[in-house]
Amino acid sequence: MTKTVQSTKIRSHTFTVAAPQAKEVLVAGSFNAWRGQPMNRSRSGEWSASIELKPGRHEFKFIIDGQWCCESGCDGPHEGCPKCVRNSFGTMNRVLEIH
Repeated sequence: MTKTVQSTKIRSHTFTVAAPQAKEVLVAGSFNAWRGQPMNRSRSGEWSASIELKPGRHEFKFIIDGQWCCESGCDGPHEGCPKCVRNSFGTMNRVLEIH
């Protein structure tokens, strides 16, 4: 019988979202106690932030100019999104698995 050992190595993950009209974009999730972390804007209007994450399942959202969402322009529920789960507020969170 083989024993599977799960890695505990922390990995860097880069979160990105296209929001060319945004003035400020943050990423918040289970990995930072849902406190928004500022993202950096590129010239093309894509925002990014690299965050060190432990292996496991993480939920997150972007905060684009004060609006919590899964992606830019996502003002409605995204039923059926394979990378989303319903949260306790009746909206959706994105899900990320780090191995």
